[in-house]
Amino acid sequence: MIDKESFQGFYTYTFYSCIEIKNPSFLRQRIRKQANNLKIIGTIILTQEGINSTISSKTKNNLNLMISLLENQFGPIRFRESFSKKQPFKKLKVKVRKEVVPSGTNILIKKDLNNYIDPENWNDFIKDDSVLVIDVRNNYEVEVGTFLNSISPETKTFKEFNNFIEKSKKDFKNKKLGIFCTGGIRCEKASALFKEKGIKDVFQLEGGILNYFKKNKNKDNFKGECFVFDDRVTLDKNLNPGSFFQCFACRRPLSKDDLFRSEYTEGISCHNCINEKTDKDRERFADRHKQNLLKSKL
Repeated sequence: MIDKESFQGFYTYTFYSCIEIKNPSFLRQRIRKQANNLKIIGTIILTQEGINSTISSKTKNNLNLMISLLENQFGPIRFRESFSKKQPFKKLKVKVRKEVVPSGTNILIKKDLNNYIDPENWNDFIKDDSVLVIDVRNNYEVEVGTFLNSISPETKTFKEFNNFIEKSKKDFKNKKLGIFCTGGIRCEKASALFKEKGIKDVFQLEGGILNYFKKNKNKDNFKGECFVFDDRVTLDKNLNPGSFFQCFACRRPLSKDDLFRSEYTEGISCHNCINEKTDKDRERFADRHKQNLLKSKL
């Protein structure tokens, strides 16, 4: 475990709130100014169906003040906390999007319809033979770590998840569905997609994998680490930065062994994207990598 009192580091809060925001563009500048004043970095996404965010600071006090400001606007916010020596974000981004999680549909989250399983009860719930456990995350995240015996939709992006539901509907007959993701927000959208197709026995892990890591003492049902969308790349079961690296061309996670593969060139390519990118892309990545190296020496 990291001794948080022995050195300087960064606290990170991950949270979302499914609430109607009538004018997210109007709020954007105000929230950006508030966060900048508190020297907060991270990503805040504002949409008409809610807010999704991971923010970080050297002090918990600044994060708590930011949460208080957001709660004045959106109501109570439940967040997951983690800590790392490494700075998880380079800067602050406040974005306005159509959906809190891009699904490629016009279906909005209906929070009052969702069923939640507490992290402390999740292990018992997924042992039930009538439950199909589905990881709603993307395939590269599943490869890093997931719950034992869970089903992967084999998606590259969440926009493909609706097609997975359509193709798999017959497998869900007479079954309860237990779904999970990183922090819970993709499950909110996935629940809405399921219910749009008439699939109602859908139960989601409250707060996602991060909340499970925090609250469940017995984590044996989870194998591996959890991918996160920041510079920490992955978190282990103690919510400490994990053992994976990141390809700066495609942003996918890489194991230590992946760094020794012939397709890997630091800052330029890995085995995941070597055939996805063009020579022109790699020239651009190489130039960016040189610039980053020069900045790091200043």
